Amino acid sequence: MCYPGLHALYFHRIAHWFWNGNLKTLGRFISHVGRFLTGIEIHPGASLGLGLFIDHGIGVVIGETSEIGEDVTIYQGVTLGGTSLEKKKRHPTIGNGVVIGAGATILGPIKVGDNSRIGSGSVVVKEVPPNSLVVGVPGQVIYRDGKRVSQAVDLEMTDMPDPAQKAIRCVLERLTELEKEVEALKKELTSSPAHSVPSTRYHSPRNE
Repeated sequence: MCYPGLHALYFHRIAHWFWNGNLKTLGRFISHVGRFLTGIEIHPGASLGLGLFIDHGIGVVIGETSEIGEDVTIYQGVTLGGTSLEKKKRHPTIGNGVVIGAGATILGPIKVGDNSRIGSGSVVVKEVPPNSLVVGVPGQVIYRDGKRVSQAVDLEMTDMPDPAQKAIRCVLERLTELEKEVEALKKELTSSPAHSVPSTRYHSPRNE
C-alpha cells in the first residue's frame, strides 16, 4: 500500500474513466495530481492491463496511445514515448509478461512481444518478437526463445549510430596503425648500419 507505483495506477484508473467518458479536462487534472504525488506520468488515454507493477517509479512516462498487457513490470526511468504529434497510434504496445529495465526507452507505434525483456538503458525503435531479450542503443535482440541470436539475424537496427561501438572501432583502428608504424621502425633500425656513438665523458670544472 506504500508503493508509489500502486498509487499511480489508482489515479490512472480514475483519470482513464473520465477520459473515456469525454471529460478529458477532468481526466487530465487527475492525471496531473497523480504525477505530482508519485513522480510517475501516465497519460489518461493510455490502456493498462491487469497486474501491471511499476517498481520505484520515479521518472516513468507512459504516452497517450500506449497499450500495456497483463503482468508487466516496469522499473524507474522508463519512457513509452511517441515519435510524432499526429492524432493516431504513436506509442508502443507492450505484450503480456514483459519486463522493462530501468532507464529503457521504447519509441513509436511498435510492439514488444509477450514475455520479452528489455535491458536497462536500452533504446528500442523496432518490433521485438516474443520471448526475446533486448539490450543496447539501439536495442538489439541477443536472445530469442532462450537461444543466442547472431548479429546477422537481429532486428536490423542499423539505422541509428552506436557511439560506444564507434569509439571502440576508432581506437582499434588507430592501434593497428601504430603497430604497423612500430614494425616499420624496427625493420628500418635492423637494416641500417651500426653507428659509433661518441663518448660523453663528464668533465668537472675543477679539473679545468
